Amino acid sequence: MSLIDRDKAAVWHPYTQMKTAPPPLPIVRGQGVYLFTEDGRKLLDGTSSWWVNIHGHAHPRLNQAIAEQAKKIEHVIFAGATHEPAVELAERLVGILPAGLTRIFYSDNGSTAVEVSVKMALQYLQNRGNPERRRIVALRHAYHGDTVGAMSVSDESVFTQPFASLLFPVDRVDPSGLEAHLLDHGERVAAVIVEPMLQGAGGMIMWPAEALGRVRELCYRHGVLMIADEVLTGFGRTGRLFACEHAAVTPDIMCLSKALTAGYLPMAATAVTNAVYEAFLSDDRTKTFFHGHSFTANPLACAVALASLDLLEEGNVLARIGRLERQLRDGLTPLASLPHVADVRVLGGVGVVELVASGGYLDELGPRLYNAFLERGVLLRPLGNIIYFMPPYVITDAEVDRVIECIGEVTKKLP
Repeated sequence: MSLIDRDKAAVWHPYTQMKTAPPPLPIVRGQGVYLFTEDGRKLLDGTSSWWVNIHGHAHPRLNQAIAEQAKKIEHVIFAGATHEPAVELAERLVGILPAGLTRIFYSDNGSTAVEVSVKMALQYLQNRGNPERRRIVALRHAYHGDTVGAMSVSDESVFTQPFASLLFPVDRVDPSGLEAHLLDHGERVAAVIVEPMLQGAGGMIMWPAEALGRVRELCYRHGVLMIADEVLTGFGRTGRLFACEHAAVTPDIMCLSKALTAGYLPMAATAVTNAVYEAFLSDDRTKTFFHGHSFTANPLACAVALASLDLLEEGNVLARIGRLERQLRDGLTPLASLPHVADVRVLGGVGVVELVASGGYLDELGPRLYNAFLERGVLLRPLGNIIYFMPPYVITDAEVDRVIECIGEVTKKLP
């Protein structure tokens, strides 16, 4: 029985209408920027396997890191115990994060990192004697994950509609409207949460560094915590190690996941300032941050994250991303002249072509584009009418040119 047949009999896939979706790709192995299927196809991974894989598949250094760690300790409870990989990773992260983020709280994925950040912000103010500050401000078009709290701070969409009755209310603004909102309601706001520079699943929307700096300034002015969701943007994706560096700002809380382990294992981290951390220190045990899960700070995940940081530091990766950015800009910008292209935008290692369409994420254009790229040996997963190319950093210039050519060819054939 084929892998597809076995999958069909037992598996329920994410973001998939199982009745009408085509069969999934039967991936049997990966190497570098390529994925190989059971039926012999070789596909260039143009999405970094859901934005997580930055060093390519089956990297020998990352493979070795997991194997070596597995010989020592594969897992241990992190409440009341610690271990070397978790401590070293926290030290390394504090050393490269924007100055002032000094404590690392581990969890298991991006949604959870966001849940942690919101809970921390609310309890921080409660612990400090400001329980009236309960409101969270989030941006329009935001996407922060699929758990209940993460959906609450995400904008309304097809992802959140079935669960609307479960979600807590938030104040929704555009970046340009934040100042007026905080002037009117700042004394009741706990935190502002943003995806700095790049709003991902909400449409690959890019916004300027000046706007990010303005958010930081307004949060300081009104005594409001700033939460930066860098689950997508962290570890080089926007051309800086962290997107907050574009505006030289330090948030009070930062959420990290995806590329943290280079796609090898589920892991997340929520980084905070000393001021946030110290609000939870008390002889009163009710002021404890009561959050955790079974796989917090898994040693294997910590070990591969450390190896990933080594590769980032040794390989002059940011220079590589800078070259990738120029190549994407030069290659994709000419498509903006096509009548059915609404916009072309590039930031770091992310190239976006937005097509004229009205169906949003569910626009039928998405599946058509997906299949057209697969026919050309490239795995891209458009967000409805939004084509985005976000490859592993190890992609070669020739491979980038090939994907740009494919995007141009497919786009020009559209009616």
